[in-house]
Amino acid sequence: MLRGKSKTPDMTIAISNDAIAATERLIRPYVRRTPVIEVAPSDFGLSCRSLIFKLEFLQHTGSFKPRGAFANLLTRPAPASGVVAASGGNHGAAVAFAAMRLGIEAAIFVPKVTSPAKLDRIRAYGAELVVTGEVYAEALAASEERIAQTGALAIHAYDQRETLLGQGTVGLELEADRSDIDTLLIATGGGGLIGGIAAWYAGRIRVVSVEPEAAPTLYDALKAGRPVDAPAGGIAADSLAPRQVGQLMFPIAQKYVADAVLVGDDAILDAQRRLWDVMRIAAEPGGATALAALLSGRYCLAKDERVAVLLCGANTAAVNFDR
Repeated sequence: MLRGKSKTPDMTIAISNDAIAATERLIRPYVRRTPVIEVAPSDFGLSCRSLIFKLEFLQHTGSFKPRGAFANLLTRPAPASGVVAASGGNHGAAVAFAAMRLGIEAAIFVPKVTSPAKLDRIRAYGAELVVTGEVYAEALAASEERIAQTGALAIHAYDQRETLLGQGTVGLELEADRSDIDTLLIATGGGGLIGGIAAWYAGRIRVVSVEPEAAPTLYDALKAGRPVDAPAGGIAADSLAPRQVGQLMFPIAQKYVADAVLVGDDAILDAQRRLWDVMRIAAEPGGATALAALLSGRYCLAKDERVAVLLCGANTAAVNFDR
């Protein structure tokens, strides 16, 4: 795809391998080292040398987000007023969980599109839950008002150095477990996950961004050469639909993300069903988006390619995909 020129400062030095490795050591007592599994590509009707899944949905709270949450809370002292986070759901659950573990007060702002499964998780971890606005950007604005009023510590879902460092530890783990992969497909919303992972690999493998057609934040930014407002719709809107991709991760993406592809809602639903049929994995729409690029042909595989797919979230209500 065509890419414009960016005037955004380069963050690749700040999100270095040494910094990610140091963050991994810091958060290790609080997060799970999630497993990697290789399956026969033919199980999914694919033709490539190998197909590998990183099962990050087995992380605490059902997504990768606790890595960034703990990275923030273990390096940035919280005031008496606690911490505030805006989220489509997964980041809020992660901050609520991390705050509960560390004995910190937390308030989580989410939009009305947040799934009931994610709302239930946030409540279960004891955080104050504020449901406001139609989309993530509106919940974020409300959270910023609370921060201005109380002086609470802001824990941004993706556009913060500590968040990027925490999410980058997924790449550290994956490379340690499978140093032989050629390509890694990652679902992208605000870009904290792909930004941290791409910074870790620094071009050693092909990192591919996958986004819903209804929320093309990184795709549109790469075309424009800067983060721009994008639509925020589709079935994965509670996890992959910020107004803009993060400013901090964008130069990392320009430098180290090899390609960005879009998939439709039908392809995401099909990937959810196939994960259930083949592996009995009940992924949320955002968690199945990266696989949708393979199954729909939006990412074209080479026969000798060793491909990894990050399954990043499974916070969904129980669904009968057999119907």
